Amino acid sequence: MSKLIFICGHAGTGKTTLAKRLVRELNEETAESFCLLDKDTLYGNYSSSVMGVLTGNPNDRDSPLYLQHLRDPEYAGLLDTARDNLDLDCNVFVVGPLSREIREHKLIDRAWLRVPEQTAISIVWVHLQEDEARRRIEKRGNPNDQWKLEHWDQYRTRLFMPEAEEYPELRLYDNTTSDEAQYQQLKRELFDGCD
Repeated sequence: MSKLIFICGHAGTGKTTLAKRLVRELNEETAESFCLLDKDTLYGNYSSSVMGVLTGNPNDRDSPLYLQHLRDPEYAGLLDTARDNLDLDCNVFVVGPLSREIREHKLIDRAWLRVPEQTAISIVWVHLQEDEARRRIEKRGNPNDQWKLEHWDQYRTRLFMPEAEEYPELRLYDNTTSDEAQYQQLKRELFDGCD
């Protein structure tokens, strides 16, 4: 049974770093293979080219134009690639904000995901305090974050923290500190306890 593991959360929460560590260690420690599909890696160069032509700003990932015309096709391609790997019995980590899909509980909707019936699904919501997320975004210096930083008051209206009671399908992971015990517990849960 293949595992589909979503690592979701807002910018600057450490989704990719967490996912890379999990994939590396699970590949080493288990007899199974795990692949990493990160939205920014798969679509970053493409989106830069398109947004550069459309707006003159190749780093735009937050304007209404991007959100209305490129966001959903990027996620569709990400999930198509995940399905291809699941069909080959490869476990898949999907990394991306996916906040709209989280709000709508789509990541547990097998019909919407169109994944093989036997696929085990886990969803991790990685979060931080807002001021720490902003500090990390500033520190990493990614040009794709320019709009967020220049329009923080507008951007922050899109931020949300799922409540455990309303989103029981999520494993909430506070990535504010490097808590090794919490990390090891998450790794055990993801390998043993996919839904």
